[in-house]
Amino acid sequence: MTQSVAWPPVKRSLVAILRGIRPEECEGIVEVLIEAGFEMIEVPLNSPDPFVSIGRLARRFGNDSLIGAGTVVSAPDCVRVAEAGGRLMVSPNVDAEVLATAQAYDMVTMPGVFTPTEAFLALRCGASALKYFPASVLGPSGIAAQLAVLPKGVVVGAVGGVSEKNLAGYVAVGVSAFGLGSSLYKPGMRPDDVRVTALASIRAYDDALMQQA
Repeated sequence: MTQSVAWPPVKRSLVAILRGIRPEECEGIVEVLIEAGFEMIEVPLNSPDPFVSIGRLARRFGNDSLIGAGTVVSAPDCVRVAEAGGRLMVSPNVDAEVLATAQAYDMVTMPGVFTPTEAFLALRCGASALKYFPASVLGPSGIAAQLAVLPKGVVVGAVGGVSEKNLAGYVAVGVSAFGLGSSLYKPGMRPDDVRVTALASIRAYDDALMQQA
C-alpha cells in the first residue's frame, strides 16, 4: 500500500465545492466561506479559468486553508493544480497515475469511489480519504455497509446530494467528511447569499457531531 499524504487536522472536514465560479468573484466568495468556518476549498476544473482561480485563492488564503481542485482526471492537470498553488486534489474516479502525481507534489487526495473494490484500490494507491460519490445513490446505509469492511481510521467522505438537510444521517453511520456543492454555492450567487448557506451548513455539521458525542 502506497504511503498517503495525511488528511489535514481541520476543525471541520467540510469541502466547499465551487463549481462554476469565476476568477473575478472567487476571492469574495471564499473569504465568506472561511469566515463561516470552512477550511477546505475546491474549484472544479470544469469551472471557467479554474487555474487562475486556484492561483488567486492559494496566494490569498493558502496559509490558513487548503485550496485545491476537483474533477481532476489527468496527471498533467494535477501538475497544473500543484503549480498554481493547490494542495488538495479531488477526483470523480480512482486513477493510479493521478494519485501518484498528487502524492509527488505532497497534495491531499480524495478520489471518488462507489464500491468496495474501488475503495480498496484507492487506499492501495495512497488516497488521503475516500469520496463516496454520488452519495445520494448509496445513502447512509450503503456507505455504512462498506465501512464495516474498510480499515479502521480511514477518512470517509460523502459527496453528491449531501446538504445541511441530510448530512446528520451520514455522520450517524461514521462518515466524517463532506463535499458540499450546489446546496452551498451556485454560479451567480453573491457573497451575502453564500454566507447564509455556509452558516447553515456549519450549524448542521456541528449539531450532527454533538448528537454523536
